[in-house]
Amino acid sequence: MSHSSWRTPAIIIACGSIILIIGNGLRSGSGLFLQPMTMAHGWTRETFSLAIGLQNIFWGLGGPFFGAICDKFGAGRTLVTGAVLMALGYYGMSQAQTGAALVWSAGVLIGFGVSGSGLAIVLSVFARQVETRYRSVVLGVGTAAGSMGQFVMLPIGQALIDAYGWQQALVLQALMVVLIIPLSLAMAGKPAARPFAGHADQSIAEAVKTAVRDRSFVLLFFGYFTCGFQTIFIGVHLPSYLVDRGLSPTLGAAAIATVGLFNVIGSLTSGWLGGRYSKRYLLAGIYLCRSLVTAVFILLPLSTLSVYLFSAFIGVFWLSTVPLTQGLVGQRWGLRYMSTLVGVIFLGHQVGSFLGAWLGGVIFDATGSYTIAWWLIIGSGVYAAILHLPIRETPLRPSPAMA
Repeated sequence: MSHSSWRTPAIIIACGSIILIIGNGLRSGSGLFLQPMTMAHGWTRETFSLAIGLQNIFWGLGGPFFGAICDKFGAGRTLVTGAVLMALGYYGMSQAQTGAALVWSAGVLIGFGVSGSGLAIVLSVFARQVETRYRSVVLGVGTAAGSMGQFVMLPIGQALIDAYGWQQALVLQALMVVLIIPLSLAMAGKPAARPFAGHADQSIAEAVKTAVRDRSFVLLFFGYFTCGFQTIFIGVHLPSYLVDRGLSPTLGAAAIATVGLFNVIGSLTSGWLGGRYSKRYLLAGIYLCRSLVTAVFILLPLSTLSVYLFSAFIGVFWLSTVPLTQGLVGQRWGLRYMSTLVGVIFLGHQVGSFLGAWLGGVIFDATGSYTIAWWLIIGSGVYAAILHLPIRETPLRPSPAMA
């Protein structure tokens, strides 16, 4: 038996899913610490929002870098490095006494850590484990695992804050991240060299150059920008929005957890549909539905029932974009450098995430409410739906001069 014979597709997908449950679940709970940390240190919401916004920027900046490492050397060492950085970030966040220390820990360390151990890396490994017809399905399974982490970890995070205080809760979260390291063993090994759209000798730099010259790649980049803007604003600011309106912090945690639970359904469904129907039209529909659900939520009277209904419906469309977007990358630009190309696309998502987290705090501090931010969420969804319509899904075959 070879040293890697135990790394079957089932084992790889199972261990990768647990990694996503832990990492994505903890990251999704950032908004739970906004009020207790700002009140304890006397910070403005913009201070906390800036740190979380920069976390998403560094997450995006690290995406192409860690993606290239994964494509060249395999996912194992990439995931271990990301987990170590995340654990250091959560511990540093617990000890932060200034806004600069918060930016360094919650922004830089956790941001780079997530880029090395998050969805982009794990799902690119998943995509290589199955035939083309099953690719969207396994990408949906991985995305659903990340959403299940959000459902599981949010109540745990709030319970830890209630029982031990926010500082000790962050230390315990750092310890949870360490569990990713042994799970990464299943993801080790250099990826098989798959030709890019018929060109086996293409380098990473040539693959990126070919992709960014493609109009569809640019449209997908800016469409994913909107996804980040919407989801991070809701994830970070919805709990505080509810408390500001007189509802309990526990309801805020439950709302984000409900989003994660229903996105399990949404991710599996979008993965299944992506193997059968046009991914660009499905993506356009998801963004339009997000805008519609958000508009209904802010226009109707706020209540516990309306919060749960909003969380459930927005949850269906939450990360449903991920299996479709990553599946579209593999479908049009090939699997050989999928981790790298997804990292580049994901940078657009994270620039949007930065603005969603940071502008939410800026708008609240300037106006005393989130009303303007909610309408930006609605308008951006319509914008993204329009962007996806001209995207081409057929495999791109670069000219010999490009390769």
